Amino acid sequence: MNEYRDASAAPGGSLAHWMREGARAAFFLRPRWKGLLPTPAMVALLVLCGILLNMAFERLYVTGAAVFDWRAVASGWLPTLAAIWVCYMMRGPQRGTASLVCMVLAQSVCISLLTGAVYALMIHAQLFNARALGTAGMWGLLLAPGAWNILAQLALLWREGNRRPLPLAALSLAAAVALHYAAQPPSFWLPGDDELQDQRRQLSLTQELMEAQPQLLAQRLKEIRKQRPGTIDVYAITFAPYSDEDVFRRESAMVAEVMAQRFGAEGKNLQLVNHVQTLQQWPWATPRNLQRAIQRVAELMDRNEDILFLHLTSHGARDGQLAAEFWPMTVAPVRPADLKAWLDEAGIRYRVISISACYSGSWIPVLAGDGTLVMTAADAEHTSYGCGRGSELTFFGRAMFHEQLRSRTHSFEAAHAAARDIIRQREEEAGKDDGYSNPQISAGPAIKPRLARLEEQLKAQLPR
Repeated sequence: MNEYRDASAAPGGSLAHWMREGARAAFFLRPRWKGLLPTPAMVALLVLCGILLNMAFERLYVTGAAVFDWRAVASGWLPTLAAIWVCYMMRGPQRGTASLVCMVLAQSVCISLLTGAVYALMIHAQLFNARALGTAGMWGLLLAPGAWNILAQLALLWREGNRRPLPLAALSLAAAVALHYAAQPPSFWLPGDDELQDQRRQLSLTQELMEAQPQLLAQRLKEIRKQRPGTIDVYAITFAPYSDEDVFRRESAMVAEVMAQRFGAEGKNLQLVNHVQTLQQWPWATPRNLQRAIQRVAELMDRNEDILFLHLTSHGARDGQLAAEFWPMTVAPVRPADLKAWLDEAGIRYRVISISACYSGSWIPVLAGDGTLVMTAADAEHTSYGCGRGSELTFFGRAMFHEQLRSRTHSFEAAHAAARDIIRQREEEAGKDDGYSNPQISAGPAIKPRLARLEEQLKAQLPR
Protein backbone atom coordinates (compact mmCIF):
# COMPACT_ATOMS: atom_id res chain seq x y z
CA MET A 1 0.00 0.00 0.00
CA ASN A 2 1.06 3.62 -0.53
CA GLU A 3 1.35 4.31 3.18
CA TYR A 4 4.03 1.67 3.49
CA ARG A 5 5.76 2.71 0.24
CA ASP A 6 6.03 6.26 1.66
CA ALA A 7 7.67 4.84 4.75
CA SER A 8 10.17 2.84 2.70
CA ALA A 9 11.52 6.00 1.10
CA ALA A 10 12.90 7.04 4.46
CA PRO A 11 12.77 4.14 6.93
CA GLY A 12 11.96 4.91 10.56
CA GLY A 13 9.27 7.21 11.74
CA SER A 14 10.21 7.97 15.32
CA LEU A 15 7.82 9.24 17.98
CA ALA A 16 9.27 12.73 17.55
CA HIS A 17 8.64 12.52 13.80
CA TRP A 18 5.02 11.54 14.34
CA MET A 19 4.55 14.26 16.96
CA ARG A 20 6.01 16.91 14.65
CA GLU A 21 3.59 16.02 11.88
CA GLY A 22 0.77 15.61 14.41
CA ALA A 23 1.39 19.21 15.47
CA ARG A 24 1.04 20.33 11.86
CA ALA A 25 -2.24 18.42 11.60
CA ALA A 26 -3.44 19.93 14.90
CA PHE A 27 -3.02 23.39 13.33
CA PHE A 28 -4.87 22.32 10.18
CA LEU A 29 -1.76 21.94 8.02
CA ARG A 30 -1.17 18.95 5.75
CA PRO A 31 1.15 16.47 7.46
CA ARG A 32 4.26 15.27 5.61
CA TRP A 33 3.96 11.51 5.45
CA LYS A 34 7.37 10.64 4.08
CA GLY A 35 9.23 8.40 6.48
CA LEU A 36 6.27 7.69 8.77
CA LEU A 37 5.69 4.01 9.45
CA PRO A 38 2.31 3.20 11.15
CA THR A 39 3.30 0.18 13.23
CA PRO A 40 1.27 -1.40 16.07
CA ALA A 41 4.07 -0.38 18.42
CA MET A 42 3.70 3.26 17.38
CA VAL A 43 -0.07 3.13 17.94
CA ALA A 44 0.49 1.76 21.45
CA LEU A 45 3.19 4.37 22.13
CA LEU A 46 0.97 7.26 21.06
CA VAL A 47 -1.90 5.96 23.19
CA LEU A 48 0.43 5.64 26.17
CA CYS A 49 1.74 9.17 25.59
CA GLY A 50 -1.82 10.51 25.66
CA ILE A 51 -2.59 8.72 28.94
CA LEU A 52 0.63 9.80 30.64
CA LEU A 53 0.21 13.39 29.45
CA ASN A 54 -3.33 13.62 30.80
CA MET A 55 -2.19 11.99 34.03
CA ALA A 56 0.61 14.54 34.45
CA PHE A 57 -1.54 17.58 33.71
CA GLU A 58 -4.40 16.45 35.91
CA ARG A 59 -1.90 16.22 38.76
CA LEU A 60 -0.93 19.83 38.08
CA TYR A 61 -4.59 20.84 38.23
CA VAL A 62 -4.76 19.76 41.89
CA THR A 63 -2.99 22.10 44.28
CA GLY A 64 -1.54 20.39 47.34
CA ALA A 65 -1.72 16.69 48.15
CA ALA A 66 -3.48 14.38 45.70
CA VAL A 67 -4.58 10.76 45.53
CA PHE A 68 -4.39 8.69 42.34
CA ASP A 69 -7.72 7.23 41.17
CA TRP A 70 -7.02 4.13 39.08
CA ARG A 71 -10.61 4.09 37.78
CA ALA A 72 -9.72 6.92 35.40
CA VAL A 73 -7.50 4.55 33.39
CA ALA A 74 -10.51 2.44 32.48
CA SER A 75 -12.82 5.31 31.55
CA GLY A 76 -13.03 8.07 28.97
CA TRP A 77 -12.14 5.90 25.95
CA LEU A 78 -15.21 6.66 23.83
CA PRO A 79 -13.75 9.59 21.79
CA THR A 80 -10.61 7.53 21.02
CA LEU A 81 -12.62 4.50 19.92
CA ALA A 82 -14.88 6.71 17.80
CA ALA A 83 -11.83 8.30 16.14
CA ILE A 84 -10.39 4.85 15.31
CA TRP A 85 -13.71 3.75 13.80
CA VAL A 86 -13.93 6.95 11.75
CA CYS A 87 -10.38 6.39 10.46
CA TYR A 88 -11.40 2.92 9.32
CA MET A 89 -14.54 4.29 7.70
CA MET A 90 -12.66 7.03 5.82
CA ARG A 91 -9.57 5.06 4.79
CA GLY A 92 -8.58 5.60 1.18
CA PRO A 93 -6.11 4.47 -1.48
CA GLN A 94 -3.41 6.90 -0.26
CA ARG A 95 -3.79 6.53 3.49
CA GLY A 96 -4.91 3.36 5.17
CA THR A 97 -6.49 2.94 8.58
CA ALA A 98 -3.17 2.52 10.40
CA SER A 99 -1.70 5.77 9.06
CA LEU A 100 -4.82 7.77 9.82
CA VAL A 101 -5.11 6.34 13.33
CA CYS A 102 -1.47 7.19 14.14
CA MET A 103 -1.83 10.74 12.84
CA VAL A 104 -5.11 11.33 14.69
CA LEU A 105 -3.52 10.07 17.91
CA ALA A 106 -0.45 12.26 17.37
CA GLN A 107 -2.50 15.40 16.75
CA SER A 108 -4.66 14.63 19.84
CA VAL A 109 -1.53 14.37 22.00
CA CYS A 110 -0.35 17.75 20.69
CA ILE A 111 -3.73 19.37 21.39
CA SER A 112 -3.76 17.86 24.90
CA LEU A 113 -0.25 19.21 25.50
CA LEU A 114 -1.23 22.76 24.59
CA THR A 115 -4.65 22.88 26.25
CA GLY A 116 -3.36 21.11 29.36
CA ALA A 117 -0.61 23.68 29.76
CA VAL A 118 -3.11 26.52 29.43
CA TYR A 119 -5.45 24.93 31.98
CA ALA A 120 -2.62 24.36 34.48
CA LEU A 121 -1.36 27.95 34.19
CA MET A 122 -4.87 29.38 34.60
CA ILE A 123 -5.66 27.17 37.59
CA HIS A 124 -2.50 28.15 39.43
CA ALA A 125 -3.07 31.81 38.54
CA GLN A 126 -6.61 31.44 40.00
CA LEU A 127 -8.16 32.46 36.68
CA PHE A 128 -9.94 29.18 35.94
CA ASN A 129 -13.26 30.15 37.52
CA ALA A 130 -16.57 31.80 36.66
CA ARG A 131 -15.64 34.98 38.47
CA ALA A 132 -12.67 35.60 36.17
CA LEU A 133 -14.11 34.20 32.95
CA GLY A 134 -17.87 34.38 33.34
CA THR A 135 -20.15 31.40 32.76
CA ALA A 136 -19.87 31.65 28.97
CA GLY A 137 -16.09 31.88 29.21
CA MET A 138 -15.90 28.82 31.45
CA TRP A 139 -18.05 26.78 29.10
CA GLY A 140 -16.02 27.94 26.13
CA LEU A 141 -12.75 26.99 27.77
CA LEU A 142 -14.04 23.60 28.88
CA LEU A 143 -15.45 22.72 25.47
CA ALA A 144 -12.54 24.09 23.43
CA PRO A 145 -10.31 20.95 23.50
CA GLY A 146 -13.14 18.71 22.30
CA ALA A 147 -14.15 21.10 19.53
CA TRP A 148 -10.53 21.59 18.45
CA ASN A 149 -9.97 17.83 18.30
CA ILE A 150 -13.07 17.25 16.19
CA LEU A 151 -12.28 20.01 13.70
CA ALA A 152 -8.62 18.99 13.39
CA GLN A 153 -9.53 15.34 12.87
CA LEU A 154 -12.11 16.18 10.22
CA ALA A 155 -9.68 18.46 8.40
CA LEU A 156 -7.07 15.68 8.37
CA LEU A 157 -9.52 13.05 7.16
CA TRP A 158 -10.92 15.38 4.50
CA ARG A 159 -7.44 15.83 3.03
CA GLU A 160 -6.14 12.30 3.38
CA GLY A 161 -9.09 9.93 3.30
CA ASN A 162 -12.30 9.05 1.50
CA ARG A 163 -14.52 12.12 1.70
CA ARG A 164 -17.89 10.51 1.11
CA PRO A 165 -18.51 9.37 4.74
CA LEU A 166 -17.46 12.77 6.15
CA PRO A 167 -20.96 13.80 7.41
CA LEU A 168 -21.34 10.51 9.26
CA ALA A 169 -17.79 10.86 10.59
CA ALA A 170 -18.51 14.36 11.89
CA LEU A 171 -21.69 13.19 13.60
CA SER A 172 -19.91 10.20 15.16
CA LEU A 173 -17.04 12.28 16.55
CA ALA A 174 -19.37 14.97 17.90
CA ALA A 175 -21.64 12.40 19.56
CA ALA A 176 -18.69 10.62 21.19
CA VAL A 177 -17.25 13.85 22.57
CA ALA A 178 -20.68 15.01 23.79
CA LEU A 179 -21.21 11.72 25.63
CA HIS A 180 -17.72 11.98 27.09
CA TYR A 181 -18.51 15.42 28.55
CA ALA A 182 -21.92 14.28 29.79
CA ALA A 183 -20.51 11.16 31.50
CA GLN A 184 -17.80 13.16 33.32
CA PRO A 185 -15.29 10.32 33.69
CA PRO A 186 -13.23 10.41 36.90
CA SER A 187 -9.99 12.36 37.04
CA PHE A 188 -6.66 10.62 37.55
CA TRP A 189 -6.02 12.72 40.66
CA LEU A 190 -8.27 13.95 43.44
CA PRO A 191 -7.46 16.21 46.38
CA GLY A 192 -5.79 14.07 49.01
CA ASP A 193 -7.38 15.30 52.23
CA ASP A 194 -8.94 12.71 54.52
CA GLU A 195 -12.47 13.99 54.02
CA LEU A 196 -12.41 13.55 50.25
CA GLN A 197 -10.85 10.11 50.60
CA ASP A 198 -13.80 9.13 52.78
CA GLN A 199 -16.10 10.65 50.19
CA ARG A 200 -14.52 8.56 47.43
CA ARG A 201 -15.03 5.38 49.43
CA GLN A 202 -17.95 3.60 47.84
CA LEU A 203 -20.97 2.18 49.58
CA SER A 204 -20.65 -1.57 50.02
CA LEU A 205 -24.07 -3.22 50.21
CA THR A 206 -23.15 -6.09 52.48
CA GLN A 207 -25.69 -8.33 54.16
CA GLU A 208 -24.69 -6.88 57.54
CA LEU A 209 -25.35 -3.33 56.36
CA MET A 210 -28.66 -4.23 54.74
CA GLU A 211 -29.83 -5.85 57.97
CA ALA A 212 -28.46 -3.06 60.19
CA GLN A 213 -30.10 -0.15 58.41
CA PRO A 214 -33.74 -1.00 59.21
CA GLN A 215 -32.70 -1.63 62.82
CA LEU A 216 -30.92 1.74 62.93
CA LEU A 217 -33.99 3.52 61.58
CA ALA A 218 -36.24 1.78 64.10
CA GLN A 219 -33.87 2.67 66.93
CA ARG A 220 -33.63 6.33 65.90
CA LEU A 221 -37.39 6.62 65.56
CA LYS A 222 -37.83 4.98 68.96
CA GLU A 223 -35.45 7.53 70.54
CA ILE A 224 -37.59 10.52 69.49
CA ARG A 225 -39.25 11.92 72.59
CA LYS A 226 -42.97 12.42 73.11
CA GLN A 227 -44.33 15.97 73.20
CA ARG A 228 -44.79 17.98 76.39
CA PRO A 229 -48.38 19.11 77.05
CA GLY A 230 -48.82 22.88 77.11
CA THR A 231 -45.50 23.51 75.36
CA ILE A 232 -44.89 24.12 71.68
CA ASP A 233 -42.43 21.40 70.81
CA VAL A 234 -40.37 21.57 67.62
CA TYR A 235 -39.63 18.27 65.89
CA ALA A 236 -36.82 18.47 63.34
CA ILE A 237 -35.96 16.19 60.41
CA THR A 238 -33.03 16.93 58.12
CA PHE A 239 -32.76 15.12 54.79
CA ALA A 240 -29.49 14.94 52.80
CA PRO A 241 -29.90 12.36 50.00
CA TYR A 242 -26.92 13.20 47.73
CA SER A 243 -23.77 11.36 48.78
CA ASP A 244 -21.25 12.72 46.26
CA GLU A 245 -21.00 16.20 47.78
CA ASP A 246 -19.97 16.27 51.42
CA VAL A 247 -21.47 19.74 51.84
CA PHE A 248 -24.96 18.25 52.21
CA ARG A 249 -23.92 15.96 55.06
CA ARG A 250 -22.29 18.89 56.83
CA GLU A 251 -25.31 21.11 56.33
CA SER A 252 -27.65 18.43 57.66
CA ALA A 253 -25.56 18.14 60.84
CA MET A 254 -25.30 21.92 61.27
CA VAL A 255 -29.02 22.56 60.84
CA ALA A 256 -29.88 19.70 63.21
CA GLU A 257 -27.54 21.19 65.79
CA VAL A 258 -29.11 24.65 65.46
CA MET A 259 -32.60 23.23 65.84
CA ALA A 260 -31.55 21.24 68.93
CA GLN A 261 -29.70 24.08 70.65
CA ARG A 262 -31.88 27.04 69.70
CA PHE A 263 -35.36 25.60 69.14
CA GLY A 264 -35.57 22.91 71.80
CA ALA A 265 -35.49 20.00 69.36
CA GLU A 266 -32.91 18.05 71.39
CA GLY A 267 -34.18 14.46 71.56
CA LYS A 268 -36.84 15.29 68.99
CA ASN A 269 -34.72 15.44 65.88
CA LEU A 270 -33.59 12.97 63.24
CA GLN A 271 -31.06 13.13 60.44
CA LEU A 272 -31.53 11.08 57.28
CA VAL A 273 -28.23 11.10 55.40
CA ASN A 274 -26.68 9.30 52.43
CA HIS A 275 -22.95 9.19 53.15
CA VAL A 276 -20.40 6.49 53.86
CA GLN A 277 -19.29 8.33 57.02
CA THR A 278 -22.72 8.13 58.65
CA LEU A 279 -23.74 4.53 57.93
CA GLN A 280 -23.48 3.57 61.59
CA GLN A 281 -24.99 6.81 62.89
CA TRP A 282 -27.95 7.85 60.76
CA PRO A 283 -30.47 6.04 58.57
CA TRP A 284 -30.38 6.41 54.81
CA ALA A 285 -32.01 9.43 53.19
CA THR A 286 -34.60 7.66 51.05
CA PRO A 287 -38.17 8.73 50.28
CA ARG A 288 -39.58 5.79 52.22
CA ASN A 289 -37.47 6.59 55.30
CA LEU A 290 -38.58 10.21 55.15
CA GLN A 291 -42.20 9.12 54.99
CA ARG A 292 -41.69 6.78 57.97
CA ALA A 293 -40.04 9.57 59.96
CA ILE A 294 -42.94 11.93 59.26
CA GLN A 295 -45.44 9.30 60.35
CA ARG A 296 -43.52 8.63 63.58
CA VAL A 297 -43.33 12.33 64.46
CA ALA A 298 -47.06 12.66 63.83
CA GLU A 299 -47.67 9.89 66.39
CA LEU A 300 -45.58 11.61 69.07
CA MET A 301 -46.48 15.27 68.62
CA ASP A 302 -49.58 17.23 69.53
CA ARG A 303 -50.72 18.04 66.02
CA ASN A 304 -52.75 21.03 67.19
CA GLU A 305 -49.84 22.53 69.11
CA ASP A 306 -46.42 21.36 67.94
CA ILE A 307 -44.41 22.20 64.83
CA LEU A 308 -42.56 19.92 62.43
CA PHE A 309 -39.41 21.43 60.92
CA LEU A 310 -38.01 19.84 57.76
CA HIS A 311 -34.74 20.80 56.05
CA LEU A 312 -33.98 19.19 52.68
CA THR A 313 -30.55 19.82 51.14
CA SER A 314 -29.31 18.53 47.79
CA HIS A 315 -29.07 19.48 44.14
CA GLY A 316 -32.35 20.58 42.61
CA ALA A 317 -33.84 20.48 39.12
CA ARG A 318 -36.24 22.79 37.30
CA ASP A 319 -38.96 20.15 37.43
CA GLY A 320 -38.84 20.16 41.23
CA GLN A 321 -36.96 16.91 41.79
CA LEU A 322 -34.54 16.81 44.71
CA ALA A 323 -31.52 14.82 43.52
CA ALA A 324 -30.72 11.59 45.36
CA GLU A 325 -27.61 9.46 44.87
CA PHE A 326 -25.86 6.74 46.85
CA TRP A 327 -24.24 4.45 44.27
CA PRO A 328 -24.49 1.49 43.87
CA MET A 329 -27.85 1.81 45.62
CA THR A 330 -30.64 3.37 43.57
CA VAL A 331 -32.43 6.15 45.46
CA ALA A 332 -35.55 7.78 44.05
CA PRO A 333 -35.75 11.58 44.10
CA VAL A 334 -38.22 13.39 46.35
CA ARG A 335 -40.76 15.69 44.70
CA PRO A 336 -42.82 18.46 46.32
CA ALA A 337 -46.08 16.59 45.69
CA ASP A 338 -44.67 13.53 47.48
CA LEU A 339 -43.74 15.54 50.54
CA LYS A 340 -47.09 17.29 50.70
CA ALA A 341 -48.93 13.98 50.42
CA TRP A 342 -46.93 12.45 53.29
CA LEU A 343 -47.51 15.46 55.53
CA ASP A 344 -51.22 15.52 54.74
CA GLU A 345 -51.59 11.78 55.34
CA ALA A 346 -49.83 12.12 58.70
CA GLY A 347 -52.16 14.93 59.69
CA ILE A 348 -49.39 17.34 60.63
CA ARG A 349 -50.93 20.80 60.86
CA TYR A 350 -48.01 23.15 61.51
CA ARG A 351 -45.01 22.83 59.21
CA VAL A 352 -41.80 24.76 58.62
CA ILE A 353 -40.10 23.48 55.48
CA SER A 354 -36.66 24.58 54.26
CA ILE A 355 -35.38 23.51 50.84
CA SER A 356 -31.71 24.23 50.12
CA ALA A 357 -31.41 23.43 46.42
CA CYS A 358 -31.28 24.99 42.99
CA TYR A 359 -34.68 26.03 41.54
CA SER A 360 -36.26 25.23 44.91
CA GLY A 361 -38.78 28.05 44.55
CA SER A 362 -40.80 25.60 42.46
CA TRP A 363 -41.68 23.80 45.70
CA ILE A 364 -43.60 26.73 47.19
CA PRO A 365 -46.82 26.57 45.11
CA VAL A 366 -47.19 22.87 45.99
CA LEU A 367 -46.31 23.04 49.69
CA ALA A 368 -47.73 26.44 50.69
CA GLY A 369 -50.74 26.32 52.97
CA ASP A 370 -52.52 27.87 55.91
CA GLY A 371 -50.31 26.21 58.53
CA THR A 372 -47.09 26.06 56.52
CA LEU A 373 -44.00 28.21 56.22
CA VAL A 374 -41.80 27.33 53.23
CA MET A 375 -38.31 28.75 52.74
CA THR A 376 -36.14 28.10 49.69
CA ALA A 377 -32.55 28.81 48.68
CA ALA A 378 -33.60 30.05 45.24
CA ASP A 379 -36.61 30.90 43.13
CA ALA A 380 -37.98 28.59 40.45
CA GLU A 381 -35.75 30.01 37.70
CA HIS A 382 -32.31 30.28 39.30
CA THR A 383 -29.60 28.14 40.81
CA SER A 384 -28.49 28.46 44.40
CA TYR A 385 -24.79 28.58 45.27
CA GLY A 386 -22.23 26.80 47.39
CA CYS A 387 -23.16 23.16 46.75
CA GLY A 388 -19.83 22.04 45.25
CA ARG A 389 -17.19 19.75 46.71
CA GLY A 390 -15.11 22.66 47.90
CA SER A 391 -17.92 24.23 49.92
CA GLU A 392 -18.17 23.93 53.68
CA LEU A 393 -21.87 24.89 53.64
CA THR A 394 -24.26 26.16 51.00
CA PHE A 395 -24.66 29.94 50.86
CA PHE A 396 -28.26 29.55 52.00
CA GLY A 397 -27.47 27.16 54.85
CA ARG A 398 -24.61 29.30 56.13
CA ALA A 399 -26.46 32.62 56.06
CA MET A 400 -29.86 31.35 57.19
CA PHE A 401 -29.01 28.83 59.91
CA HIS A 402 -25.36 29.16 60.90
CA GLU A 403 -25.29 32.96 61.03
CA GLN A 404 -28.88 34.06 61.73
CA LEU A 405 -30.88 31.38 63.55
CA ARG A 406 -27.89 30.09 65.54
CA SER A 407 -27.42 33.34 67.48
CA ARG A 408 -29.32 36.36 66.15
CA THR A 409 -32.99 35.50 66.02
CA HIS A 410 -35.65 32.84 66.56
CA SER A 411 -37.74 34.19 63.68
CA PHE A 412 -37.55 32.24 60.43
CA GLU A 413 -38.94 35.21 58.50
CA ALA A 414 -36.44 37.66 60.01
CA ALA A 415 -33.57 35.25 59.40
CA HIS A 416 -34.65 34.72 55.81
CA ALA A 417 -34.92 38.46 55.14
CA ALA A 418 -31.41 39.04 56.52
CA ALA A 419 -29.98 36.04 54.69
CA ARG A 420 -31.25 37.30 51.32
CA ASP A 421 -29.00 40.38 51.44
CA ILE A 422 -26.03 38.38 52.69
CA ILE A 423 -26.45 35.77 49.96
CA ARG A 424 -26.75 38.43 47.24
CA GLN A 425 -23.50 40.06 48.34
CA ARG A 426 -21.62 36.76 48.55
CA GLU A 427 -22.87 35.58 45.18
CA GLU A 428 -21.65 38.81 43.59
CA GLU A 429 -18.27 38.46 45.30
CA ALA A 430 -18.00 34.83 44.15
CA GLY A 431 -18.71 35.77 40.53
CA LYS A 432 -22.11 34.09 40.18
CA ASP A 433 -23.30 35.51 36.87
CA ASP A 434 -26.34 33.39 36.06
CA GLY A 435 -28.57 35.65 38.14
CA TYR A 436 -29.24 36.19 41.82
CA SER A 437 -30.55 33.00 43.40
CA ASN A 438 -33.40 35.03 44.92
CA PRO A 439 -34.38 32.93 47.98
CA GLN A 440 -38.15 32.74 48.53
CA ILE A 441 -40.44 32.43 51.54
CA SER A 442 -44.16 31.85 52.04
CA ALA A 443 -45.93 31.87 55.40
CA GLY A 444 -49.58 30.89 55.81
CA PRO A 445 -51.85 32.89 58.15
CA ALA A 446 -52.19 30.06 60.69
CA ILE A 447 -48.46 29.36 61.09
CA LYS A 448 -47.52 32.98 61.88
CA PRO A 449 -49.14 33.25 65.34
CA ARG A 450 -47.90 29.74 66.17
CA LEU A 451 -44.32 30.79 65.36
CA ALA A 452 -44.75 34.05 67.28
CA ARG A 453 -45.76 32.06 70.38
CA LEU A 454 -42.76 29.78 69.83
CA GLU A 455 -40.45 32.82 69.75
CA GLU A 456 -41.86 34.07 73.05
CA GLN A 457 -41.46 30.64 74.59
CA LEU A 458 -37.85 30.34 73.45
CA LYS A 459 -36.93 33.84 74.60
CA ALA A 460 -38.41 33.12 78.04
CA GLN A 461 -36.13 30.11 78.32
CA LEU A 462 -32.95 32.08 77.61
CA PRO A 463 -30.65 32.65 80.60
CA ARG A 464 -30.95 36.12 82.05
